[in-house]
Amino acid sequence: MTDFPSDKEAPEPALFLIHVLTASGAPIALVALLAGARGNWAEMFAWLGLALVVDGIDGPLARRFNIAERLPRWSGASLDFVIDYATYVFLPAFALSASSMLSSPWNWICGGLIVFTGALYFADNGMKTPEGAFKGFPAVWNMVIFGLMALSPSESFTIVFILFCCLLTFAPMKFIHPVRVKRWRVLTLSVTAIWFVSAGFAVVDDMAPTGWDAWVLTASSLYLFGVSFVHQLIDRLR
Repeated sequence: MTDFPSDKEAPEPALFLIHVLTASGAPIALVALLAGARGNWAEMFAWLGLALVVDGIDGPLARRFNIAERLPRWSGASLDFVIDYATYVFLPAFALSASSMLSSPWNWICGGLIVFTGALYFADNGMKTPEGAFKGFPAVWNMVIFGLMALSPSESFTIVFILFCCLLTFAPMKFIHPVRVKRWRVLTLSVTAIWFVSAGFAVVDDMAPTGWDAWVLTASSLYLFGVSFVHQLIDRLR
């Protein structure tokens, strides 16, 4: 980020391009929905992956240039919430409900719980801790449903895991933000990059990873999901 001009050097109109970048997630979500409507889940999650990359870029840029104060007319936070709910919650719930992952009525029960708990979570003004972690499961259903669809566990496991994540949404647990949480940040960012690479191979393999890719996707997913539990266990033991 050090290559960017300082706050004083950046012209105000140019800063609106950061909002444009965030808003680009909306047409990306629409294209992803159209792919899912055709039953092309690999393409759908490829677009959701692009939306995830955009979401990882626009936030640091907005904070770097202090967008909230310099362009007060436009709420970047509100815009981000709209896009994130569509790409993190609604579309993954659609994929779960419309695909063959779960039989009826579990497909619409679990899908309904995802959009319901996700909506409540995004309305929580206290969703983040001072150190940048999330309070409760942070509704990253795009990664969860992708992993479940790609790794194809049993229906019983899928149902139990989804219900467990829904309960964790309101649990007094912390979940790391890969960028903002400093503790083990280098390791966490490295594992996140590995997850993205293995997820990319899974998409190329039409959501059916095999061999080493399936193992890497599983291991990196377990780390990202459970590292916060390890942090809190270490703190309790101390």
